[in-house]
Amino acid sequence: MLAPARKVLLVSRDSALASSTRSVFGRSNYATFEHIDANVRDIVNAPQLADAALLIVDIDATNRDELVALQGIMTRFPGTMPVVVLTESFDDAVGRWFLQIKVSDFLRKPVTGEEIALVCTVLFGAASGGTANSTVISAFIAAAGGVGNTTLAVEAAVQFAKVEAAKNATCLVDLDFQNDACASHLDIEPRLDLQEIGKNGERLDAQLLEVMASRHSSGLVLFGAICNRGEPEHVSTEAVLRLLDVVSSRYEQVVLDLPRTWHPWTEDVLHASDRIYVVTDMTVPGLRSGKRTLQRIIEKARPDNPPKVIVNRAEKQGFFGNGIRRADVERVLEDHLAGLVSNNYPLVREAIDRGVPLEVVKQGNPVTSDLKKILFA
Repeated sequence: MLAPARKVLLVSRDSALASSTRSVFGRSNYATFEHIDANVRDIVNAPQLADAALLIVDIDATNRDELVALQGIMTRFPGTMPVVVLTESFDDAVGRWFLQIKVSDFLRKPVTGEEIALVCTVLFGAASGGTANSTVISAFIAAAGGVGNTTLAVEAAVQFAKVEAAKNATCLVDLDFQNDACASHLDIEPRLDLQEIGKNGERLDAQLLEVMASRHSSGLVLFGAICNRGEPEHVSTEAVLRLLDVVSSRYEQVVLDLPRTWHPWTEDVLHASDRIYVVTDMTVPGLRSGKRTLQRIIEKARPDNPPKVIVNRAEKQGFFGNGIRRADVERVLEDHLAGLVSNNYPLVREAIDRGVPLEVVKQGNPVTSDLKKILFA
């Protein structure tokens, strides 16, 4: 049961919205409601914010001063209070920025008091198992085809799920909407219906998201699209950002499996990610592709979040070996090398065929051990 008397604070000059929301919360037994009739610029240091359990801020996303004020609030309460943003319009850049500063959710106006109450219910539920703003997004992107990007993304999500204290705190999101590789690896049915969530993701909320979750026996939650390979699905940048926003409000660890092909939304997703892993293999073409992909991402990603490269299927070379050595890999990738993951194709193939994590096939296997050293270094 949700704890009573948690204060929901709305900052808005919209009196009709305040009245509607107050009416809904008047029937609530889990939260109280307070409204401040002010502009966000005027309340950054307001004492009323300190005792709020959840803050809802109505802003003009085209007004730079209001965006700066919002950032000031997020800096004042870093990860300690869920913040929901209401705005009439925003572009992809602003949506990406909302994700970067880690607002808990953002809704396009007009909204109703019932919609706001639903978001608050979800965020209070998420907060009971961990702070909603503490989400870590890890993105895996392949430098070339067939380098094992999906295998490592799936295994990374499995490992994160093992160390998270809260139940169902980790999810895997398959952003390759033309395939269902993650679902195939786990031998489960994808349930993310792209048509149902709307062209721009406007229908997607926390309740609908949970309906579209695919659950693996290991406890991992997957969001993978129901795909029709005969009719490629166009997914807008706004829909992808909305998906990440709703997922981030519910899960503490989010792992993304990105397609190798660069889409209009790829840069936005990378900007929203906390960790970026480029996956390649230990071949000359693989290292060249890894270097090119790395450089492209460096040009597009945030300066404070440099990508790292995972070299998959690494072979141990003997003293007289003629293959690529670790020293060669380090020379090519320099400080961007995250680590090497051992080659064990029979193990990976058996795990995929059975739809289970690698450690179910062989506990303490070198593939998982190498990956864990990278993820938890």
